[in-house]
Amino acid sequence: MNRGTLRLATRGSDLALRQAASVQEALESYRYEVEIQEVDTRGDQLKDELIHRLGKTGAFVRNVDQRVIEGDADLAVHSMKDMPTEQPAELTVAGVPERAPAFDALVSPEGYEFDDLPVGSTVGTSSLRRKAQILNARPDLTVEPLRGNVDTRIEKLLAADLQTEHEERLEASKDEKGHAGDDDYEAEYERSVEEWFDDLSELERGALEHDLDVEYDAIVLAEAGLRRSGLHHHVEFERLPRAKFVPAPGQGALAVTAADPDVVETVNTAVDHPRTRIETTVERTVLEELGGGCVAPIGIHAILQGSYVHTEVQVLSQDGEELVESKRDLPVDDHANGAVELAASLRDRGAADLIEAAKRETSDEGTRNE
Repeated sequence: MNRGTLRLATRGSDLALRQAASVQEALESYRYEVEIQEVDTRGDQLKDELIHRLGKTGAFVRNVDQRVIEGDADLAVHSMKDMPTEQPAELTVAGVPERAPAFDALVSPEGYEFDDLPVGSTVGTSSLRRKAQILNARPDLTVEPLRGNVDTRIEKLLAADLQTEHEERLEASKDEKGHAGDDDYEAEYERSVEEWFDDLSELERGALEHDLDVEYDAIVLAEAGLRRSGLHHHVEFERLPRAKFVPAPGQGALAVTAADPDVVETVNTAVDHPRTRIETTVERTVLEELGGGCVAPIGIHAILQGSYVHTEVQVLSQDGEELVESKRDLPVDDHANGAVELAASLRDRGAADLIEAAKRETSDEGTRNE
């Protein structure tokens, strides 16, 4: 017997819908019917703005959660790394499902590993943290902004090479009078332009349609996004080492918010993963105590290991030249207070100065762009 219907609010991107579907499936296994509601967010509306220029953290969250607060939805699903540390009083993080891999991934058409990227290569990312970490590890690289859903970012990466090849094939398929079918083309290429196009994947066809301002040699994005989108089967990628590229707090994890106590209990029972909740609580507590939001390059990652939560933190300057980092084992039975103490230690060691400098730089940049 059906136990009732739950209305689940989410962003409408392909990745967000896949994430929502995983929560829907878990709730349906408890005999609930789940209706998906797609919500347009401020982050989706401002396509050309970088994440850190969208205001405070939460550009992809507020509109979705507002549905729950106003009673138009029963629960909402978010990527945890998009969530502000300050939540509306009406809402509870009712469920934290088991986390996907939290690593960053380097994707390049040539299949490069990070250390083998040629000097001067252009790497795309929308993240201040990833930019700072890339420059800290390889100051010889150029980092350029990159926005869009996971598939859009990969299309932009593939676009330059595919568009060049398309133009070369079109040119070679014409003789001096502009007629198709020249013998020289057949000698150089095994397939016609039409056959070549028909064999392209949907990603590759999408890449041909982009009007590029920047040609990327590689991009860096979350491995979890690649996997949840099903795109890890279509591109070569390198998992970046966590020692140099400490992930964003909550990366790879989802958060399910609700307001009604009965819904909170239902969601908690159906989807909550205690280990992931402990780890992400540590990460988000450190972030909240540092006060960096989305304007400072901060990486925080925690792993539950027996009676301790091993926690790694990096706070960087925006240019990647300065770095304050720490690794500490926090007692699992007092992990929240341990996270507060870790943040205080980092602030005293210079993290507070780097965060304040990042806030000033972001404020100055916003003033120049007005």
